Amino acid sequence: QVQLAESGGGLVQAGGSLRLSCAASGRTFITDVMAWFRQAPGKEREFVSAIRWSGASTYYADSVKGRFTISRDVAKTTVYLQMNSLKPEDTAVYYCALNAGISVHREPSEYDYWGQGTQVTVSP
Repeated sequence: QVQLAESGGGLVQAGGSLRLSCAASGRTFITDVMAWFRQAPGKEREFVSAIRWSGASTYYADSVKGRFTISRDVAKTTVYLQMNSLKPEDTAVYYCALNAGISVHREPSEYDYWGQGTQVTVSP
């Protein structure tokens, strides 16, 4: 079993920054894929970014490329999402997820474990 716990959400003005953290506990492997998704009210959950614990590659949605950066600390089994130049359309609940496999997926259904989510609100 794996437990994921997000933190770092909050209220920020447009143009500001936030850093989200996701601490993983339980069974994790270096080949696991960690991802961030987000869900705005009335919308489907969407892929934001992903990284393997090995850190060999990172993946981003086009809407956040150049503004968000995903990283990980293997020793702390923690994944981070640094969000800069935030826009009101980034407002959503952000979820951390783990795929116990070797392929990077952008569909929520491919992920095995989820955190409880953390709210990010960007004011105009």
